[in-house]
Amino acid sequence: MSRFLSKKYADLTPYVPGEQPKDMQYVKLNTNESPFAPPYAVAKAVEKEAKLCRLYSNPTCSLLVDKVAEVYNVKPSQVLPTNGSDEILHFAFMAFCDKDTPAIFPDVTYGFYEVFAQLDGVPYKKIPLMEDFSIDVRDYFGVNGTIFIANPNAPTGLALSAMQVEEILQNNPDTIVVIDEAYVDFGGESVVPLIDKYDNLLVTQTFSKSRSLAGARLGLGFASEKLIADLNAMKYSTNPYNVNRMTERAGYVALCKQAYFDKKCKMICENREYTASALKNLGFTVLPSKTNFLFVTTDAIDGKTLYEKLKEKGVLIRHLGGERTAKYNRVTIGTKKQMDVFLQKVQEVLKEQKNGKNV
Repeated sequence: MSRFLSKKYADLTPYVPGEQPKDMQYVKLNTNESPFAPPYAVAKAVEKEAKLCRLYSNPTCSLLVDKVAEVYNVKPSQVLPTNGSDEILHFAFMAFCDKDTPAIFPDVTYGFYEVFAQLDGVPYKKIPLMEDFSIDVRDYFGVNGTIFIANPNAPTGLALSAMQVEEILQNNPDTIVVIDEAYVDFGGESVVPLIDKYDNLLVTQTFSKSRSLAGARLGLGFASEKLIADLNAMKYSTNPYNVNRMTERAGYVALCKQAYFDKKCKMICENREYTASALKNLGFTVLPSKTNFLFVTTDAIDGKTLYEKLKEKGVLIRHLGGERTAKYNRVTIGTKKQMDVFLQKVQEVLKEQKNGKNV
């Protein structure tokens, strides 16, 4: 850091994204991207729109918003597209947290929540997950702060039901509840239908996971018209052209091809269960997942060593560290072929580990 950095950021710990090494060809299972390309129609639409990129994008993203409203059965005024779901999460920290309204989130969850709180200078409280990494919804009743819950949670993969989320909403009628549904399309239960019932609910989603557009950077926020107006105030005060015209068009066409993505999500879920079963047979503990990844551990080798050994063999997974999660790794679900390579390399590492102990 330079000597010019504001002192208010002296203690800021930036978010660390998943590594993107270029030293060799990896089976890349570390950043929860889709292993499947979007439909060809998406690429063609982006190519066509790129010819107009000398012009600013439409700040209202009306083409996309109208399609989202149709697909999700909401009003256009209840939708806000953003530059990835990270942006709308940050808007929520800006709009709904301050020194008198702390941010509340689990102790093991998406790392950006803590970063946003630090960046915006708002107090925050982390509520410990249960011993099995599940959320006890009663811990969030009447907490007097803005609640952020990833559902399904990352990196654990565990999910709350819509009924459980509604319990949290009912017990916090005067504070905002943000439900981050980045992984909801892999078996979770969305609470977007509840935005008309609860004016304190904000739901965020992303096109990065189930719709194969991680590189396009497109997120969505769903909420009451008044909350969306609050969030738009943040948008137009920071980055009014936040979604570029190629991304808006890609998102629109992706929504028109939902059957394709439904099929790919089903394949990923099948590969997830196949991989989970195989890992259990190898002695791993695998948390039940409603996402496109697995959170796994084994007593045969510590988490960091497994990550390092697999990387040497050309397979990337994510080791997050942390007091409660150091022995775990997060494994993105790819194609069947990718998962077979992963499982083969895991077996090789375990065999080498066992032989090394016997020397």
